[in-house]
Amino acid sequence: MNKYVEVVTSLPIDRTFQYKITGRESYAPEIGKRVFIPFNFRKRVGYIVKFEDDPAVENPKDLIDVIDESPIFTGDMLELARWMKDRYFCSWGEALEAMIPGALKRGKVSMTQRVDDEKYDIASSEPHKPNKEQQQVLNEINACIKNGTHKVFLLHGITGSGKTEIYLQAMENVLRMGKSGVILVPEISLTPQTVERFVSRFGDKVAIFHSKMLQSARFAEWKRIKDGNAGIVVGPRSAVFSPFQDPGIFIVDEEHEPSYKQEDTPRYHAREIAIKRARMAGVPVILGTATPALESYHKAVNGEYRLVELTGRIKEKELPRVKVVDMRMDFDTRVGKTVISPVMAEALRNDIKKKQQALIFLNRRGFSTFVNCGKCGNVLKCEKCDSPLVFHKEKKEMICHYCNRRIPPPKICPFCEEDYLMYKGTGTQKVESELHLILPEARIERMDSDTMSKRGAHAKVLKRFKDHEIDIIVGTQMIAKGLDFPKVTQVGVISADANLNLPDFRSSERTFNLITQVAGRAGRGDLGGEVIVQTFTPEHYAIGFAAKHDYHGFYTKEIVTRRELGFPPFVNLVKITLRSRKEENVAKSAEALAERLGKKMPGVDIIGPAPSPMAKLRGYYRWNVLIKTKDIDKLVKELRGALSGFRKGHGVFMAVDVDPMSM
Repeated sequence: MNKYVEVVTSLPIDRTFQYKITGRESYAPEIGKRVFIPFNFRKRVGYIVKFEDDPAVENPKDLIDVIDESPIFTGDMLELARWMKDRYFCSWGEALEAMIPGALKRGKVSMTQRVDDEKYDIASSEPHKPNKEQQQVLNEINACIKNGTHKVFLLHGITGSGKTEIYLQAMENVLRMGKSGVILVPEISLTPQTVERFVSRFGDKVAIFHSKMLQSARFAEWKRIKDGNAGIVVGPRSAVFSPFQDPGIFIVDEEHEPSYKQEDTPRYHAREIAIKRARMAGVPVILGTATPALESYHKAVNGEYRLVELTGRIKEKELPRVKVVDMRMDFDTRVGKTVISPVMAEALRNDIKKKQQALIFLNRRGFSTFVNCGKCGNVLKCEKCDSPLVFHKEKKEMICHYCNRRIPPPKICPFCEEDYLMYKGTGTQKVESELHLILPEARIERMDSDTMSKRGAHAKVLKRFKDHEIDIIVGTQMIAKGLDFPKVTQVGVISADANLNLPDFRSSERTFNLITQVAGRAGRGDLGGEVIVQTFTPEHYAIGFAAKHDYHGFYTKEIVTRRELGFPPFVNLVKITLRSRKEENVAKSAEALAERLGKKMPGVDIIGPAPSPMAKLRGYYRWNVLIKTKDIDKLVKELRGALSGFRKGHGVFMAVDVDPMSM
């Protein structure tokens, strides 16, 4: 009989801890179960990963208790967590804790479920007959499901081409075989229509996760999946860890979305986890999008993924016409410089007259996005973050969108004490305000994180929009994806080039993706559609190709730049961020780190150190060291060794991000 267990914890310590089995535990110890352990004079939750017959240390401490009657982690999930530990620079316990709801991390075995006001009372629906393109794609996917073959399908389908119907019918096939499936969406509260389609097709077989859920509801859904009472999970990135016994398919909708990357430890990418789980289970993965991530499309072009394409919209509906408005010309000829161009204003007037609907997109909330002094030129910034304070008219506050610091709008400049303060830039509040002046008869609603902070607010507004109680929605990127309303004939993009000036090699790709995705919300019914894109850089290729709905043209142009500059997909990146409340300490530590890496890892391409693009955040100064590599597995092993024993300065914290999504 085993006498000792090896346990991992959520602490950032890359090792196991040994405890003695007493025989007095509530349940028999098993690998994958939670235990209470004594740790530094406290009781902690740990996870059993191994048994030992002999003590590894002198007088190991006794287990306090075994929490679970049956394991909460299968062998596959323990193995996946071990892989995450090695790939994403975290501890084994941190990886395991990313897989479970918060209640389980606290050692709970049950929760009283409070009544959740978010019900999905949806009429059932029947499968649609696939068109020729859809049927060809389904035939390939279903062959993999039937034969138990692992393959990664990159489903590149233009907006409105029927990707969701392929997901539904593939999932139906998986259920028929007695297996389970996961459908990942970027953020479920932002894509209620996707949820509705799955619930209408599969009813209570669907389990749903999202960030606005009550903790008790999350726990109940996790238990329902674990007990085999739900065969399908729809949710954001954490849903990729659903505790199925027999997964049959993994689907990643809008696979290009940056929100699939976890920004805190463990810094995993849900797309990569889905592919890893599917490979372990020998089942297919579908990566679906109208605008594939360049890394994904490059792998498909080179045969690593199977590229399948949908080139036409359902029922042969045409893609919307796109007009690009050069705002430089508009500003030269217009008196009283408003945000809405005359071209867009006229199009919206016609839309309202015809009793149609419109979406207006701007990826900045607030009224004025910065305030500067006309005398000294200084911009008002947050004291804790290297970010301009944004004026919110309704709240009469200057707000930092990073740390939420709020101050009243100053009457004089805090730098030169003159009263030449000017409110500049455009946010969603300002656009909404202008629209009310231009179209006083229109029913207008704003959707951004200011107005949608309450649970269920997003779904309620979209229901009112569906019932045509709203004519125009002004919103940030939460309106750019997943919406399908037949009366939306007009989509306006206020500032198409907002992302182009960011210091990030992905800025062109993100600009192209956002315009393409938001443009795809128009003309999905029988009324046709039009998109008006306002920009100060109409000649930029990202805007030009998006206006033509031409992903292939954009990819061909962008991939040349990536190759020349040595960025993904031709290399992998590792970003090491150091932060401290003292600028001098973090700068010295970053210099010392870069020097150490250069000595310990000769020949590796190291960039920096340099201050982060957002050099100060929430009171911390931040510096980055960037590493490029063509062999990420080898680099991660070498980097662990190089970082071992590195002495950071006093009060300096370090984070390692493999394949970062932002600089």
